[in-house]
Amino acid sequence: MVASSFAVHSTPAAAPPEMLAAFQKVATPHLSDNLQRLSGIVGLRRFHRQRKLVGTAITVKTRPGDNLLIYKALMDATPGHVLVVDGGGDTTNALVGELIMLYAQQRGCTGIVIDGAIRDAAAFHDADFPCHARAAIHRGPYKNGPGAVNVPVCVGGQVVHPGDMVVGDEDGIVTFSQAEAPRLLEAVAQTERFEAAIKAEIANGKAEQSWLAKAFAPHGL
Repeated sequence: MVASSFAVHSTPAAAPPEMLAAFQKVATPHLSDNLQRLSGIVGLRRFHRQRKLVGTAITVKTRPGDNLLIYKALMDATPGHVLVVDGGGDTTNALVGELIMLYAQQRGCTGIVIDGAIRDAAAFHDADFPCHARAAIHRGPYKNGPGAVNVPVCVGGQVVHPGDMVVGDEDGIVTFSQAEAPRLLEAVAQTERFEAAIKAEIANGKAEQSWLAKAFAPHGL
């Protein structure tokens, strides 16, 4: 018996609007610092201009160069979702382009994250529609499968689960479970206060700084 080439699971609900709004103000380095600097997607580049990426992951795992299941996933997307695609890191064929971008916008998606390539890069830039991918290439995708929708995927070294929060900016992308969101917001607020105090001390113009002394102390410097 041959297993099915497709596995399509239900789409997780988007995070509440107030949670999405709260992370619009959070920088990814502050999230990374409070996730032990071990979590987060690496190796992707930004193809839009500057719009913040915040949303809830709908995930796709696809054969490199094939985007059939991306269309299937977007059909069930709702406002606040982010399309997260494990394309195996392959950059020989683009998995999305302007048409999928327009459809994702129509479905209410807040962005696209792809461990693979895109095309029509200028369209993402002009629309300032959040898009992080490995590369751009003119060669388009195939539509044969296999693939899976809303399963755990690996993107840029990070396992992303359906329903995870996705936050992206000019420094990169961090993902985490919705259950961690309240703790992270509290921890980030503390980090922001700590860094504000350091900035104020730097402004005093002195070479000797207490925050540097703390870093040197364990090394006898």
